[in-house]
Amino acid sequence: MLPWNYGFHWTAGTMIFMGAFYTVVVIVASTLVNAALRSRRALRTRQAERIRWAEDFHDLPARDRQCRHVLTGEFGYRECPNAFDCRQCETHAKLVASAAPDRISEPEEDIFGMAFPLDRVYHRGHTWVHSEPDGTVTVGLDDLGRRLLGEPDRVDLPQPGGRVSVNGTAWHAHKRNADVRILSPVDGEIVATGGPDAPWYLRIRPDRMDFRNLLGGHEIRPWVMREMERLQLALSAEGAAPTLADGGVPVQDIAAVYPQADWDAVCGEMFLEA
Repeated sequence: MLPWNYGFHWTAGTMIFMGAFYTVVVIVASTLVNAALRSRRALRTRQAERIRWAEDFHDLPARDRQCRHVLTGEFGYRECPNAFDCRQCETHAKLVASAAPDRISEPEEDIFGMAFPLDRVYHRGHTWVHSEPDGTVTVGLDDLGRRLLGEPDRVDLPQPGGRVSVNGTAWHAHKRNADVRILSPVDGEIVATGGPDAPWYLRIRPDRMDFRNLLGGHEIRPWVMREMERLQLALSAEGAAPTLADGGVPVQDIAAVYPQADWDAVCGEMFLEA
């Protein structure tokens, strides 16, 4: 019985019932409103990240916007039309479908003394993704990215329960004068965080196991060699003569070799921040 019904009378029982009824209504309404507000904020955040990446990508030099199939020699020149999100690319899908499968005989690529394990895939902003048995993925810095940052002065990791989106911000690393925005290789929810002293930085439950935007197999070596060229160009632009190697192997802390270089500019170049 509700107050607007014929024959309603206020009694102790009806007052208890009405109090409980409206408490439930308020709780349900509050839950729905909070969920809507969280969804709206999340949508705005993801939209802002997409817009930011689209602007950053188009501000990159043309040589740094090249399609992954240029790296492997399948095209002489082609600018990526999808801002490195190959999941949307029909050309990439056709080339992958017609290519012979990778034949991997070694567990990892050794490139200039850097290890690039082949059981994972790589984002062009120098993160890797490894699939875990529980359906999550771990995300870390590849060996070149790790040497670029050396021992970071500080790392700002997101909180578990938060979300990341492809080419949006995964975390920030601080090195000397550089605030480096590390790009996320996947979409998903953050389950746990690690850091520089852990085997990985983020454990993520991905929205879907679709990693077509990431590099793997035979693509890794030409990509890393191209990245070493880009690094030498970035250092040269800062007026630093490239002396990256120690006995043919890039040093563990590349920043330490160039104390006068603008490391914010160098890292911006290498981690795809325009």
